[in-house]
Amino acid sequence: MKKPALYAGLLLALSVAGFAQQAQNIPIPSVNVNITEAKTPRQVALSLQVLFLITIISLAPTLLITLTSYIRMYIVLSFVGRGLSQQGLPPNQIIVSLALFMSLFVMYPIFQKSYQEGIGPYLDGKIPLAEGYKKAMKPIREFMFKQTSERYIYRFVKMAKVERPRNRDDVPDYVLIPAFILNELTISFYMGMLILIPFTIIDIVVASVLMSMGMMMLPPTMVAFPLKLVLFLAVDGWDLLVEKLVLSFR
Repeated sequence: MKKPALYAGLLLALSVAGFAQQAQNIPIPSVNVNITEAKTPRQVALSLQVLFLITIISLAPTLLITLTSYIRMYIVLSFVGRGLSQQGLPPNQIIVSLALFMSLFVMYPIFQKSYQEGIGPYLDGKIPLAEGYKKAMKPIREFMFKQTSERYIYRFVKMAKVERPRNRDDVPDYVLIPAFILNELTISFYMGMLILIPFTIIDIVVASVLMSMGMMMLPPTMVAFPLKLVLFLAVDGWDLLVEKLVLSFR
């Protein structure tokens, strides 16, 4: 009975050893971004472009969160768990995934336009990097301008002590992006407050009824949670919430 297990272990060891031997013979590609070894201005420019692209890739998660609709999606959806008084329902991984795919749904036309106007022509060698970046950012800037209140832009322009912009093109990115984030935080908390109001009313009513009945030892959450769940399902809460979130960007 022990021979099959011994043979299986020996076969597994030989397979691992063979794979390790093959892995040693596989060449590992490397990217040289050493500017000091560049001999021509073109090589220096290419090295700087590689460094810039590596930086953009490393900052991709942050850019996906801050330059899209993800902030509003995630914060508003997370208020549902707080309103139900159940922090783990739904799980945070589900909220993050739903907010991510909803953001991709909202931002897909913008990303498509950004690729067609800036990224695609740059990759094809038709335009330089600076022009490609400017054209790729234009649809994203238009999205942020549509969602951001002018008072937040003016506030950051004033704090940055830059010349008052005459049009949208004069507003720098480092002013527009924090104004957009601040605007998204404000709107998401307003929407979260509207979600919490009916749940809070249920908590107050349940706590008052239990106190009037002398059942102070019974946790109000135990009674209020089923009532909140029934209310949320009765109004088709998830469908209504997702629809309103998507429409808030249109």
